[in-house]
Amino acid sequence: MNKNDDKEGMAMFSALIEGIKPIAQDKRHFRTPLKTKQEIELKEQQLHADSYFSDTYQPLLPVQGPMRWLDEGVDSLELKRLRRGDYQPDLLLDLHGYRQSEAKLELAALIQACVKQQSQCCCVMHGYGTGILKQQVPMWLVQHPKVKAFHQAPKEWGGDAALLVLIDIGDQPHRR
Repeated sequence: MNKNDDKEGMAMFSALIEGIKPIAQDKRHFRTPLKTKQEIELKEQQLHADSYFSDTYQPLLPVQGPMRWLDEGVDSLELKRLRRGDYQPDLLLDLHGYRQSEAKLELAALIQACVKQQSQCCCVMHGYGTGILKQQVPMWLVQHPKVKAFHQAPKEWGGDAALLVLIDIGDQPHRR
């Protein structure tokens, strides 16, 4: 290329764009999309689960015999009723295949659902597996203020791979 071709090209280009107005800059700033209702509920569940359940808390639970616990001020007869299977769980949570963090969220959601649906008893199936959930679930349940008692489930509800949980639903009449 020589200088003449370059000058001719510039002249042709100038002739072509003569009379064209430049486009005004669009200064619209796009907002970040709003969070969906599902994302907000998930974040709220995580917040509730983290505020109730600590992985470092070690309550005094029985080492021998069936897993059981009774909150202070609750009649010991309630524990016996749980053991015998007098309470029929209205809700069932199966934690098979869940990771520890997911199980914690699901457990918090179950207790919240029990209170919302006025369900006094629920069943949590933690399974056998590596034993992590079997060990952690009772420790988490002890920490929740709405849990009155729990006992190893009778065979028809999962035996030693599950827990029957008694929930405090407030001043409503108790259902069995």
